[in-house]
Amino acid sequence: MLNGALFAIIEEAAIAVLILTEEAERDELLASRITGAEVRRQLQIVADMMAEVSAETRKRMPELEWAGWSTTGRALNGRNAEADEALWFAARSLVPATVMWLRVYRLSQPELFTFQA
Repeated sequence: MLNGALFAIIEEAAIAVLILTEEAERDELLASRITGAEVRRQLQIVADMMAEVSAETRKRMPELEWAGWSTTGRALNGRNAEADEALWFAARSLVPATVMWLRVYRLSQPELFTFQA
């Protein structure tokens, strides 16, 4: 898949998480079946798309938490305390940092965000 498409999907899902969790408290989010499920779904999209980014591109974007997203993607599959912790950590830490770094990289390395093969 093209980097530009991957990063567009990642950013769209990440921004959805930011919107859905904007004022939510941890317990409130985890107790909400609808919002919690949608946040989990969007986070899984981010984790899955991050996993598709090539090793070469990852080297050009070292500040992104590649290992953290990999761990989060695996943890989100469960319905236990580990999955809940992964959801909350991703929503509050990984997502904001990822969105910020994508914006920085879009300015410094715009060629990574094109839709050309």
